[in-house]
Amino acid sequence: MIEIKPEICTGCGLCPGICPPGVIRMESNKAVVFDKIGCLECGACSLNCPVNAIELTKGTGCLIAVLKEDILKTQPKGSGCGCGDEKDKKGCGCGI
Repeated sequence: MIEIKPEICTGCGLCPGICPPGVIRMESNKAVVFDKIGCLECGACSLNCPVNAIELTKGTGCLIAVLKEDILKTQPKGSGCGCGDEKDKKGCGCGI
């Protein structure tokens, strides 16, 4: 479970850029989690927050990501196809 404490957040904008699934964004100069279900609970945001405004309780987020990507062969939200040809998906051969 992830929680951003707005009273502590300084709005530095670091966490949206380092969140692997991109579930954090800036609203009114504060970081907010807009997709709690999509959080991998990896800890990148809380480890890099300069003011410790992000509280993270690790759960099954990373396990769910492994299941989706490796076992079910689906892509994590926001990951794209990974082939580097995001503009011309017809020619990338990834099947998306």
